[in-house]
Amino acid sequence: MGILKPLKIGELTARRPIVQGGMGVGISLSSLAGAVAKAGGIGIISTAQIGFREPDFEEDAQGANLRAIGRELKKAREISPEGIIGFNIMVATRNYAEYVKEAVKAGADIIISGAGLPVNLPEYVKGSKTRIAPIVSSVKSAMVICKMWDRKYHVAPDAVVVEGPLAGGHLGFSVEQLSELGADTDDVPKTYRRDEYDKEVKGIIALVKEYAAKYGRHIPVITAGGIYDHQDVMHQMELGVDGVQVATRFVTTEECDAPMAYKQAYIDAKKEDIVITKSPVGMPGRAIKNPFLRRVGAEKPVIDKCYKCLEKCNPAAIPYCITKALVNAARGNEDEALLFCGSNAYRATKIETVDAVMRELCGEC
Repeated sequence: MGILKPLKIGELTARRPIVQGGMGVGISLSSLAGAVAKAGGIGIISTAQIGFREPDFEEDAQGANLRAIGRELKKAREISPEGIIGFNIMVATRNYAEYVKEAVKAGADIIISGAGLPVNLPEYVKGSKTRIAPIVSSVKSAMVICKMWDRKYHVAPDAVVVEGPLAGGHLGFSVEQLSELGADTDDVPKTYRRDEYDKEVKGIIALVKEYAAKYGRHIPVITAGGIYDHQDVMHQMELGVDGVQVATRFVTTEECDAPMAYKQAYIDAKKEDIVITKSPVGMPGRAIKNPFLRRVGAEKPVIDKCYKCLEKCNPAAIPYCITKALVNAARGNEDEALLFCGSNAYRATKIETVDAVMRELCGEC
């Protein structure tokens, strides 16, 4: 099927080497993940406030979230009984281990984990068939994870996801690093120096190969960030990667779990509307500059409730409540919402189907 090779992660084989990136809150749930898995890719559900629709979410957010993990996976499996479906779980999540264990219990095929280094992830999936893939952004972070997992748990990653500076949502770079790479760090778009980061990707591939040789198996490397069309996919493949992770392109699909207002915001966005913003998670994040972000820059919103979503969060010190801002986005309240997006969101012009996007990404059109 097409010109690209299948993506193999352990015993899992995706006939199309496309991983759908996890997008919270409520943007990549069962509908999108199930559709991508059915189309031959790897569908990923985000656990970030996954239970925001549960009736007791306001009183017990964690309980609602843990309960929703199994429900969303079950619904995704109904869409794609034979497909590969997993979760994206942020390390910054409070009680991170509980989320991982619940995903394993639910029967996740794979867990992709970033927003911090998942140093203890192997401990939480021990004895299960769930594959694990850390998200890294540099050779240094990849080395830290591989060395620690090797020394402490005597395992290597099942796959490694390399998230570059053009990704959406939370970024594993400082504002200074983004600026050095030429990624947009303010309202004025810059010229991205792709060759500079391509060298980093090749360095990560070389490092991962060392651990693959040690453990006598192939460890696929999957790149993410700014991948929007088939040309982008082929550039990554030419670097030597095994697959790509795509998120932004799937937002404007019929199957995406986001409300229509969220999808329309992507279609309406211009290049200059996509900016880097300070996130309460403690990392830079890429989002669409809307009325909410403009107000945040001028005044601090009132935080009247803490959802205890992050391991390290002081409501008195953060610029806004990220849960409230992202839940507003998932509910279609765009003027009060944080609209995370990738660098190419402005390229969206219409609503597509997941199948059409998958075929275009793989050069099958």
